[in-house]
Amino acid sequence: MVQITFISNGGMVATAPENSNLLRVSLKEKGGIPFKCGGGLCGTCKCRIEEGLEHTDAIKPKERKHLRPEDFEAGYRMACQTFVNGDIKVSWVVQNGKGIVVGAPADPVQAAT
Repeated sequence: MVQITFISNGGMVATAPENSNLLRVSLKEKGGIPFKCGGGLCGTCKCRIEEGLEHTDAIKPKERKHLRPEDFEAGYRMACQTFVNGDIKVSWVVQNGKGIVVGAPADPVQAAT
């Protein structure tokens, strides 16, 4: 079993079997990670793995459509695409109904202008 700490939900801790999907655990245990589609299409479930990034699986192609290389370097993932194989701590920010990457422009095109 792995422990997932939902920092943005008051530090709530849930346990789950290894290789569990992060969003599914959040839904089942009321962890609070925001989401809309649950299938990698909308990007709403962006979250940051604050501790234990090494306990997550490989980045998926759907994540690359919503997150930039610097987001991945900072520990950001999409909960619906992330499977957990060890203890992690996860946080997120909600703005305008979407999970956002703190301190980074929301629109990469806008950042280039």
